Amino acid sequence: MKTSSQEKGTLLLALLAGLSINGTFAALFSSIVPFSLFPIISLVLTVYCLHQRYQNRTMPVGLPGLAAACFILGVLLYSAVVRAEYPEIGSNFLPSVLSVVLLFWIGFRLRRRKARYDE
Repeated sequence: MKTSSQEKGTLLLALLAGLSINGTFAALFSSIVPFSLFPIISLVLTVYCLHQRYQNRTMPVGLPGLAAACFILGVLLYSAVVRAEYPEIGSNFLPSVLSVVLLFWIGFRLRRRKARYDE
């Protein structure tokens, strides 16, 4: 049970890293999105926490792939939300569809991991 909560924490940190890296990029380089210091602070703290996690704990088999998928999901979700808020950037259809597909894939992989460990 403890390992499962540690894995969920790692996946959540990867999702937050994806959100904050895209938010930092938008805040620094997009003239449409207003500047904010909070995505930069969030990115620094999230990367620090992930780094500490990777140094102090071993990664179970299959978790790095799921963490990468959660990171990409965070990037896509932030892009979809920003494009919905500022439609002059472009359509949010593709990031939204890719986010849903990636979310279902992550859910499928998590259920398969849980079923494998329950046996």
